[in-house]
Amino acid sequence: MLRELRIRNLAIIDDLTVRFGPGLNILTGETGAGKSIIVDALGLALGDRSQSDFVKSGEKEGSVQAYFELDDHSALPDIGIDASDGLVLRRVISAGGKSRAYVNDTMVTSQTLSEIGKALVDILSQHEHQSLLRTDQQRTLLDSFGRLHEERQRVASLFAGVKALREERDVLRDRVRERAHRLDLLQFQTEEITSASLGASEREALEEERKILANLAKLHELSDAAYETIYGAEGSVTEQLSRVISLLREMSSFDASAEEVLRTLEPALPLADDAALSLRGYRDRYDLDPGRLEVVEDRLELIRRLQKKYGDTIEAILSYRDAALEEMKGLEASDERLALVGQDLEAKEGELRAAAEELSAKRKKTGQKLERLVMQTLKDLAFGNAAFGIGLIQEAGEGGLPCIGPNGMDRVEFLFSANPGEPLKPLSKIISGGELSRVMLSLRSILADVDSMPVLIFDEVDAGIGGRTAESVGKKLDMISEKHQLLCITHLPQIASYGDTHLKIEKKDGGGRVMVEVKELNKKERQDEIARMLSGTITDISRRHAGELLERVK
Repeated sequence: MLRELRIRNLAIIDDLTVRFGPGLNILTGETGAGKSIIVDALGLALGDRSQSDFVKSGEKEGSVQAYFELDDHSALPDIGIDASDGLVLRRVISAGGKSRAYVNDTMVTSQTLSEIGKALVDILSQHEHQSLLRTDQQRTLLDSFGRLHEERQRVASLFAGVKALREERDVLRDRVRERAHRLDLLQFQTEEITSASLGASEREALEEERKILANLAKLHELSDAAYETIYGAEGSVTEQLSRVISLLREMSSFDASAEEVLRTLEPALPLADDAALSLRGYRDRYDLDPGRLEVVEDRLELIRRLQKKYGDTIEAILSYRDAALEEMKGLEASDERLALVGQDLEAKEGELRAAAEELSAKRKKTGQKLERLVMQTLKDLAFGNAAFGIGLIQEAGEGGLPCIGPNGMDRVEFLFSANPGEPLKPLSKIISGGELSRVMLSLRSILADVDSMPVLIFDEVDAGIGGRTAESVGKKLDMISEKHQLLCITHLPQIASYGDTHLKIEKKDGGGRVMVEVKELNKKERQDEIARMLSGTITDISRRHAGELLERVK
């Protein structure tokens, strides 16, 4: 509920505080008294675009502050500001045209202020504040009127599930595409490693062999010389050792002490023969194909390439291959998951489409009912030949099928035509402020129980009407005020008589300057004001008629 509005240095207002009550607040006064200034100032507090010429002449800046008491904060955007003790919206406008916005003394952007304002107040004459002109709000109210919350929630839940599955499918598809490249790479790598047939200590053996092959001629020369020296040449080591042993045997036949030397040398002869055999083997070993060195070098180069790719050692290379084989097994499972997700998505999309079609059918039925009620109400508001309709528009998506979102497949639009023969047009296309206000009044009276907007301001609602129609307007305002706080600017006594709080706006001269004064009227003052509205002047007859009007409404 809007409790208080304070305006400083705006237009012809120096400093004005207006307090409002629950229910229907009536604002009356002579033409030009400043009623529109108060509504415009409230619009600034709600985030309307500011203008430098709105600041009072001679002042550096003007400000407007609106205080709201809130029972329910759920409709407000979450801006991280505590509103448990109420909400103060403040706008400061400089003479240069710049403005600053505050919520509970915390500076916010004009956009944030506007979003909060749209959740708190509808000013039914200024299009930018009328929530019922927004198609999303029209759809929400239609669903609320038809008690379609469960159906809408089911569509939203199914849509969220479909969206999640589509996202998972897309991720899996990307993975499958990446998997194909990855599998190709892993397949190549494992085959490359496997085909190399690496041995655990192969590199060390090959390097040793390469060292031998690189010095093959020298080794062959050395082994041959050693063999010839120890065995093959004339006067070889074994030949000389055999002669020494023969001499020692002959000596021992004369001197037994020579046997000790003989026993030392005799084992050396077979050792020399064994060494000769080994040297002959080395000599034969070094008699190799020179092309073997190229084979060894190629093999070592292969190992070096694999080490650069997969690890510093043969053990690391083989471990990489084993890990790659395991990864390949895991990647192959992606196809199975993608297939399962595809099946789930197809089923869930079918459920979503069925739920959206059911919601759409119920919206159509609800819309027809609401159309009939609005048409009946419009007749009471001097729209004898007007037409009202509710359009359900389904935008085509893939394959020509309706595009389904979290709110279903329908874009809901309220349509109106004031005169016979004219086509129905969206409410936002209605040019006349009075017509628009009365259409909104009709809708608000029907949707009062389901509309969550806390504060409604009706301006120009009485334009072009009078008599019995004004009485109907007053009754509907009174009915709406049971669920909402209403501010209504009116020139008609029939409407003013329904107010719970009556505020009179006057323009006065003070110290050579024009001032605006707002006064809450007591019972007698209210009767006098309604008497003035009835006849233009206050007379005994007009006062009596005003008393009768107030008593009848009471």
